Amino acid sequence: MSYETFAFVYDEVMDSSLYQQWLDFSNRHFPKETERILELACGTGALAIAFSKAGYNVTALDLSEDMLSVASERAVEQEASVQFVSGDMMDLSEVGLYQGITCYSDSLCYMEDEHAVQQVFDTVYEALEEGGVFLFDVHSIYQVTTIFPEYSYHYQTDEFAFLWDSYVGDEKYSIEHFLTFFLKNQQNNQFTRYD
Repeated sequence: MSYETFAFVYDEVMDSSLYQQWLDFSNRHFPKETERILELACGTGALAIAFSKAGYNVTALDLSEDMLSVASERAVEQEASVQFVSGDMMDLSEVGLYQGITCYSDSLCYMEDEHAVQQVFDTVYEALEEGGVFLFDVHSIYQVTTIFPEYSYHYQTDEFAFLWDSYVGDEKYSIEHFLTFFLKNQQNNQFTRYD
């Protein structure tokens, strides 16, 4: 399934209360003088906009042009000033220096292996000003071994249906997520399946 399709339903299936929790957590843990922040894997921009409205000077980066398109439109609608940048969080050499960098929504878990995770940490370190802070979240081993195995979540509206099933992966402490979306075509009222 392409991010182009995923971008349009992402906000519907995302727990929006998490954005406020990440904002509150960031406010508590950023040094008091923090003004310039970089949000990695910004998705459709909800948290970047919340950061902007909280007074931060925000740059938001994502790998998906489709996600960034949705994010940019949302920022204009909400009159929020955010600089959106297309890029890979494994290479931040061109994005400048920041007092704070965030990577929420378990986005580090999408890295292919430990080497890729280390590369993210290395490039984040280089993009932080002295005394800067990197805030992120990941799935805990408890979540991977206890919550996710055989996890099943289904959600539907008149416009789409979303099925999320999780299974134990081949590697130790790994999980495979299978996402299926059924999206309604407004012209013929038929649903298209995306996996």
